[in-house]
This record gives sequence, C-alpha cells and structure tokens, in this order.
Amino acid sequence: MHHTMIKNPILRGFNPDPYILKVDGIFYIAVSSFEWLPGIRIYQSNDLVNWEHETDILTTQVSLQGNPQGGSIWAPQLSYADGLFYLLYTDVKSTKRPFKDSHNYLITSSSIHGPWSKPVYINSSGFDPSLFHDMNGKKWVLNEIWDYRMTTGNKSAGIVLQEYNPEQKKLVGPVYKIFDGTELAKTEAPHIYRHGEYYYLITAEGGTGKGHAVTVCRSKEITGPYELDPQYPLLTARDKPGSPLQSSGHGSIVQTDEGKWYMAYLCTRPLLGKAAILGRETAIQEVYWTEGGWLRLVGGGNAPALETKIVTKQLIKQKKDTNFYDDFNGPLAKEWNTLRILADDTWCDLQSRAGYLRMISGESIQSLFAHHILAIRQKDFRFNAITKIDYQPTTFNQMAGLILYLNDSNYLYAYITYDEVKGRVIRLLRSEKDDSRLLPDLVQIDNGEIELKIEAEEERGQFYYRVAGENENWHPIGSSQNLLFLSGGFTGNFVGIAVHDMNQIAGSYADFDYFKYQGLDK
Repeated sequence: MHHTMIKNPILRGFNPDPYILKVDGIFYIAVSSFEWLPGIRIYQSNDLVNWEHETDILTTQVSLQGNPQGGSIWAPQLSYADGLFYLLYTDVKSTKRPFKDSHNYLITSSSIHGPWSKPVYINSSGFDPSLFHDMNGKKWVLNEIWDYRMTTGNKSAGIVLQEYNPEQKKLVGPVYKIFDGTELAKTEAPHIYRHGEYYYLITAEGGTGKGHAVTVCRSKEITGPYELDPQYPLLTARDKPGSPLQSSGHGSIVQTDEGKWYMAYLCTRPLLGKAAILGRETAIQEVYWTEGGWLRLVGGGNAPALETKIVTKQLIKQKKDTNFYDDFNGPLAKEWNTLRILADDTWCDLQSRAGYLRMISGESIQSLFAHHILAIRQKDFRFNAITKIDYQPTTFNQMAGLILYLNDSNYLYAYITYDEVKGRVIRLLRSEKDDSRLLPDLVQIDNGEIELKIEAEEERGQFYYRVAGENENWHPIGSSQNLLFLSGGFTGNFVGIAVHDMNQIAGSYADFDYFKYQGLDK
C-alpha cells in the first residue's frame, strides 16, 4: 500500500453536488450542471487521485429553454444494481418563492456512456432525489421536501422516503418523513447507505453557502426512526473562517477495494476570502467507522482538508492539467457547454468553412431561450483565453466575441460590433447584478480576422486584441476590470465565445478559427 498526498479540490471549477460511486473497480463522480448542457458531467478515476471528464449524460432527455437562472439540473445521484446504472436528477422550472417547481426523474443505462432510457417522472415534492437499493430487493426514493408554508426563505422541511416500483415505474405505498433536520436547517441531499446493522442517512444542512455541513443519522429500519449522530456535523467550515475550503457539505461516501472509506463533498475557495469565482468545487477526504458505528474524519475534527492522503495500490502523482484547446477541425470538444440548448448544426456549423466553427447568431445575451454561447468552466484564478474571429457586423445590434459569463445577470463581454461613425469596432459590455453598462472604450478595427484575449490575474482581468496574422503586440481593450462580481449563485464563471443579433433571428454569423484556455494556477 502507498499513501498519495493530494490537494483539494480534486475537480476544479464549477463541479458542485458530487455523488461518488464505485462499479467494477472504477470510481465515478456525478455533478450538477444547472442550465448548462449537456447536463450531468461524469468524472472517472481508477485511484481517487486523478480524475478525467468521461462523459455528460443529459442531452435530448431534457428541455431547459426558459428555465430560470440557477434552475434546471440539480444534484444528480448515480447508483448501480441489476446490471444497470440508475441516475436520478431534478429539473427545476421555477425558484420564485414561496414555491419551487422541482421535477424529479429517473433514467437507466447498462453503460455509463448510454444510451440512457426515456426519463421516468418520479415526483415534484422536493429536490435532490436519491435511490437506495435495499438487500431485500426493494428500491426506495428519498428527496428533500419543500414546504411553502414555512416563513423562512429556505423552505426545506426535511427528508421523505417512499418505495419505488420498477415494474410500474412509479412511487408506491406511504410517504415516510424520516428526518426533520437539525437546528442547522435547510436539510437536503439525502443518501442512504447500509453498514453493519444500520441504515445511515447522510444529508446536507445549513444551505450551500457559508453554513454548509454534512449531518449523519441512522436507523435499524429504513423507514425510521433515525438517531442523530451526537457529534454532528460530520464536516463543516461554518465555524472555521480561516479554512481555505469554505461552504463544505453535500457529502457522499465510497469504499475502496483496500477497505478504506472516502467522502466526496462540495467546497468553495473564495478569492480574497469573499468571492468564489470558480464556483462550488469537489473535494475528497478519508473517513472511518468508529467502534460505536459512526462516521468520522481521519485525523479528527470536522474540518475540510486542503491536503489529504489517498491509500493507493501503487505510488501515484496527482496531475493538474486544466488547459483546453479546440481548433475546430473535427467534432466540437466534449468539454464545451451551451446554455439551455444543445450545440447542433443549426447554429454550430463545422462544415461551411474548413477548420473554422461558424456560429450562427442567437438572441441577446440575457435570453433564456436561444443564447448562442459555447463556454468552458473557469478552473483557475489565473488564466489566459484566446480566440480568433472573423466577423463582419453591419449594425450595432450584431455582436460576437470573447466572454466571461457567470449568468444572465453577471458577465463581461469583449465583442466586435458596428458603429455608425467608426464602422467595425470592439466594445466592452459589463453587467453586474443586472446593472448593464457599456464601457466608453471604442476600438476601431480594419476588416479581417481579429484575435481576442483575456488575461485573468485573480481579481483583475484585462482584455486585448490584435490583427490576426501580423504577430504584432497585443493592444489593451479599455482598462483592467475587477472580476469579483463574477461569483455567487449556484454555478461558477465560464469562459467562452458567443454571437448575438438583436436585429434579426440568425441574422449574422461569426467564424472562429480556434479557442485556447491556459490555466496558470500552480
């Protein structure tokens, strides 16, 4: 046996609500995707140390157009039984208080790569569904239950359990309220595990912000009553302002072939202690079972660990490679994401111009329906991103360029457009909490291809341009921008390319020669 010291997080950038599973010696982690498609990213590892983006599951199974900011696909849970992978997820259609329209679905596949079955509708009483396969063959679905009658902002009222009949493809029998939660409140993310003579219920509490925590309880009967761990919470940074990992919670556990247990959980790394630009990330930590039958963190206490040991069969070095490059000479790289619609040949054309992506214009940057954007997760506090673009706008309503995008309220956009006096120009548009401001800088450019670049140095970012092919120096676009506003909400910041046309639907297109992201964090 070897001990490999690794640094958390193991999945950098926007990778929240991890659920970890081992099947045939391979470890999988499924994470939430919210309004970005394809949905539910799956990472794979042979050793818990190094993880690869293996696949994304949700494609044509969902319709996300019009879904609200921070809605759509929440908290997937992956299980394996009967030769099938089972995947549960929530599609959140409305988050406006006091109600929450959160529809839960189940799909299955014999392979993690699909094809996946047609979604089976489960219920809508609350989000974070989870499936437990009992030893007697019964299957049980758990979820958080939302009670609109509560006077608090978060109206999570505990955890409910109901039997699922796979033949009838529906929930059957009584609904059991198995956990009311603790004073930490905001109880969600329920997962049941069988260990020894007990059923263990692992939940998240305290909300997904600074108060986040992992709480465990147990029962000899799956329907309860459940006994609360007297030393809860198992994990939290709520009382540890100096911890480099914050907002820690939403845990799930897995056992290795060596008999060790590990918990995957979400965390944040707030920049300057206040802005989690990278969003909620995934960390891992070793846990163990006490003689009294409770889970505890190896090393004691309940703090998230920036460094942790992984027991491996052989000595392995943790790799870090967040770089990304797409030259658009083949199919789109699988790391790309789009907003609420899939990247198909109706607007992402790789055939019309060899070696280029022709992106047909979509609606405005704030659209919840046809926003034509290709983007990847920001995975580093320090990075460069460069693209080369050929775009010939003829009206101020047409724009295409390089974008930092948290959501439709918070973004920073360097784009090529048209000005009635100066002709083709580059402009900067900044939106912070829906306060959209067109920065005064107006850079006149000649016809031809233009390279755009963003250099991000933690809380500051500077856009640049140069005429493609001339190998000249980069010219700044406006002044350095504070980037701390690209944080908050449920996702992390994305970096990408986009084309918009408010003059006419599909009224223009831009040809992109390449896109390159270089991570500079150590």
